[in-house]
Amino acid sequence: MLQGLETCRAAGGNLALASLLTTLADAYGMVGQPQEGLDRLAEAAILIETTQERRTEPEMHRVRGTLLLAMDKRDATEDSYCHALAVARQQNARFFELRAGTSLAQLWRDEGKRTEARNLLSPIYGWFTEGLETRVLQDAKALLDELA
Repeated sequence: MLQGLETCRAAGGNLALASLLTTLADAYGMVGQPQEGLDRLAEAAILIETTQERRTEPEMHRVRGTLLLAMDKRDATEDSYCHALAVARQQNARFFELRAGTSLAQLWRDEGKRTEARNLLSPIYGWFTEGLETRVLQDAKALLDELA
């Protein structure tokens, strides 16, 4: 991933960089390096503001929340998930809205806010009529079943 990132930078491909940096940040979180991931997201945020290419913005905020959760910063985690959800809704990006909503609902479930979690996620999930076999939708459905 780092090699691909450097290749894009060398070619001057700024538009794809925010997406690559967000994916890299997520990978850092998966291997237990959340601060390194947050550093990559800081780069992505600068690129988003510079290029105004905001397609990746909701996912960037969701990944930030996940990294902050790994650092046990629950209030900041909730803020990031809520921001991701708001940006996804503003962009009418249903897939990113589902990802952010699922992450926020999981956080609320873990905090004992089961009703709030279900009330948030249910209408988002209900919007989808296709792709129900995808991992993201299956995860959302499993969470809804758990919250029922």
